Amino acid sequence: MNEALLRSLTPSVLGILVRRGADFAAAEDAVQDALVEAVRVWPDAPPRDPKGWLVTVAWRRFLDAMRADAARRRREDLVDEEPAPGPTPAVDDTLQLYFLCAHPSLTPSSAVALTLRAVGGLTTRQIAQAYLVPEATMAQRISRAKRTVSGARFDQPGDVATVLRVLYLVFNEGYSGDVDLAAEAIRLTRQLAAAIDHPEVAGLLALMLLHHARRAARTAPDDSLVPLAEQDRGRWDTKSIAEGVEILQRALARDRLGEFQAQAAVAALHADAPTAEETDWVQIVEWYDELARLTDSPVVRLNRAVAVGEADGPRAGLAALAALDASLPRHAAVAAYLHERDGDLATAARLYAEAAHKAANLAERDHLTRQAARLNARRRR
Repeated sequence: MNEALLRSLTPSVLGILVRRGADFAAAEDAVQDALVEAVRVWPDAPPRDPKGWLVTVAWRRFLDAMRADAARRRREDLVDEEPAPGPTPAVDDTLQLYFLCAHPSLTPSSAVALTLRAVGGLTTRQIAQAYLVPEATMAQRISRAKRTVSGARFDQPGDVATVLRVLYLVFNEGYSGDVDLAAEAIRLTRQLAAAIDHPEVAGLLALMLLHHARRAARTAPDDSLVPLAEQDRGRWDTKSIAEGVEILQRALARDRLGEFQAQAAVAALHADAPTAEETDWVQIVEWYDELARLTDSPVVRLNRAVAVGEADGPRAGLAALAALDASLPRHAAVAAYLHERDGDLATAARLYAEAAHKAANLAERDHLTRQAARLNARRRR
C-alpha cells in the first residue's frame, strides 16, 4: 500500500467534496472513511484511477452520512411533535395546501397548474386540456413553477381567486368522468365558503351543486353520454338544486357579480326549466354576455353561440360561431349541432365525425361518433 500516495491525494479529494457542497467537517470525515476503505481494498484490487476512486467513495460516504443525519432528525422531530395522550380533533389540511401552492411568487396560471398537479392529482395532459395548450407547454410551466417555489418561504399563502380557479378546474375534471374529483371539490369549496364571506366563493359552490345535481342523468345504463336536452329531469337531485339556487340568490343580492356567479346563473336557468323546450334561452344569452364581459373567454363565446342558436335560430348561432377560432375544443361539435338544427345533415355528420376525432375522452368520442352515424343513416333513407 502506497501511504504516500494516499496522503498526497487527500487534500485534492477533500477540496473536490467541499466544492460539491459538503461542509468541511463532514467532508473530512468522508475522506477519512474513504482512506480506511482504500487501505482495506487496494492491496488486492488496486484502482486504475486512485484519485477518482477516492472521490467516488468519499462522496458516497458523505451522502450516506447526510441521509442518516436527516433520518435521525426526522425521528427526533416526530418524537417532539407527538401529541399528548387523549382524544385529538380530526384535521384536514387539504384546503390549506391549496392556498400554500397558490404562492404569491407565482403567476395565477402557474399557481393553478402547480396546485392541480401537486395537490389535485391531475395529470399534465388533463391540465393542458383545461388550459387549451399543448401538453409539452404545460409540462414546462409546471416545472418552472416548481423551481420558483423550491426556495420560497411558504408563510405567504396565495389569494382566494387563484384557489377558486383550482377548485373549479378540479371539479370540472371530476365532472367529466375521467377522475372522480367532483365531490372532493365540493367538499373543499364548502369549507372555504364557511371560512370566507365572499360572493364568488358562494357562486362557485352554487355552480358546483347545480351541475352535480344533474350527474345521475348524464349517462345512460350503457355509460353513453346523455345530452342535457334529453336527460330525465326526474333523476336530477332537487335538494342540491334548491340549495344551489338559494346560495346563488344570496350571492347575487350583494351586487358584486363575478364569473362563477354568472356561470351559476346559467346553470340555475337550466335547472329551473321543467322541460328543455321551456328553457329561458334569451336570459341565458344575456348571462353569457355578462360572462364574456367579465372573462373575454373563447369558451364562453362558444357556449354563447349555442345559446344564441337556441334563442334566435341556428343561423344566428352559426353567425356567432363564425367569429371564433375553429381550432377551439368543441368548436366542431357546436358547429355540427347548429348545422343539424338548420337542416344541413351532410355538413353536420361530417363535423360530428371531425369532433369525435378530436374528443378528449372516450365517452365524448363515442357520443359524437353515434351522432355522425345517426345523421348518415337518416341521409341514406
